[in-house]
Amino acid sequence: MQRATYDYIITGSGPAGCILANRLSEDPEVSVLLIEAGGSDRHPYFSTPAGFAKMTKGIASWGWSTAPQRHLGGRVLWYTQAKVIGGGSSINAQVYTRGNAKDYDAWAQEHGCTGWSFREVLPYFKRAEDNQRLVDDYHGYGGPLGVSAPVNPLPISDAFIRAAQEFGLPFNPDFNGARQEGAGYYQLTIKGAKRSSAASGYLRPVQARRNLTVALHTLITSIRVERGRATGVEVLTKGGTAPSILHCEREVLVASGAIGSPKLLLQSGIGAADALRRVGINPVHDLPGVGQNLQDHLDVFVISECTGDHTYDKHSRPHRMVWAGIQYMLFGNGPAASNLCEAGGFVTADAQARSPDIQFHFMLGSGLEAGVARLKNCGATLNSAFMRPRSRGSVTLKSADPLDSPLIDPNYWAEPYDRTMSFAGLRLAREIMRQPALRPYILAERLPGPNVASDEELAQYAHANAKTDHHPVGTCRMGTDE
Repeated sequence: MQRATYDYIITGSGPAGCILANRLSEDPEVSVLLIEAGGSDRHPYFSTPAGFAKMTKGIASWGWSTAPQRHLGGRVLWYTQAKVIGGGSSINAQVYTRGNAKDYDAWAQEHGCTGWSFREVLPYFKRAEDNQRLVDDYHGYGGPLGVSAPVNPLPISDAFIRAAQEFGLPFNPDFNGARQEGAGYYQLTIKGAKRSSAASGYLRPVQARRNLTVALHTLITSIRVERGRATGVEVLTKGGTAPSILHCEREVLVASGAIGSPKLLLQSGIGAADALRRVGINPVHDLPGVGQNLQDHLDVFVISECTGDHTYDKHSRPHRMVWAGIQYMLFGNGPAASNLCEAGGFVTADAQARSPDIQFHFMLGSGLEAGVARLKNCGATLNSAFMRPRSRGSVTLKSADPLDSPLIDPNYWAEPYDRTMSFAGLRLAREIMRQPALRPYILAERLPGPNVASDEELAQYAHANAKTDHHPVGTCRMGTDE
């Protein structure tokens, strides 16, 4: 950083931060500072689609965990949050799925969010896309974000889609099209066999702009507020011993994610005044909603052993791993070019739901994500997540120390309805895995195990194995003050 004052300061280089940096710096008359606590995304793990499997296990993340979950037997869950340029778009599974159209319409019609109906947001989705397969009423071409179909999907992925159809789900060629329900291949944020992230699509093409500064390895400890206005930020740089102040002439834009944003606001004295005082922070603005309303998708999965080497588990053997790397470097294909989750689906488990409420991810292996059991032989995993949880959690501070981790409490299954729907999704997943189309590939269910059937048994299994789907939202809720 060569200066101490900027027009705009952006706190975080995730998808929102990268896009803001791109758009704001289009005006050469303004100066923009984008601050990221993590480092660059130059390591091959970030650009290689299969590198996602390394990401949930701690690479380029904050290393945070949840508070003990009261309704999951007191279990503490690993909670991956990105700490790298590009944020979550640099470490996620690259599954490109929009929200359901009816959700956007409900925001507009039921909550008064003018401009947020699906018809009104669709042009922005299309503008962002550089879709390699579809150009129609729902998709665009030439945008910053590469979107493609799986290249050379494994036969077991096709068998999963046929099994879902045998179970009763319709085939869906486009989850981002006219309807969401059904089973099919996911669209992926992959272009040219490489991850397409917010950093590669929005930031890197404009990073040479003279009015744009990107500061890596820089931790924002607080936002400076004077007379009700954000005037800058206090930061610690890597290797530094004392904080420094960066001033802002126009706006500080908070874009630190569903966990990082409330953490930063609370550290800055913006939040529930009494709670701030309890940890030794002087309140600047009493705003009780900050950090509340945390919502997340809890994932309860089925792991099956395969009859042979039908998934990418076979490439965990050293000689095959080496060959997969060579194949990717020379030809841009093979196992490393897969996001390891080629197919999936959406289904409605609650007959009263206005749109699908269960999402499936068919994972081409076992133990691909942090905390998920790995089988000795080749396995396949069907993730099942209930998408409309009623439980609400929170993000709060343990102390006034900005280096301390936040207290993350998703409060999973606080509402009994969520537990019921998680079990419904898990039972649907098991039935799909038992369909005829998958019998040539699946030897037996190993987790939860065929004898685990009652709600009590499923609860014990979930207490020990359920994981986050990495979809936290809601902690800086938008809307009117009323």
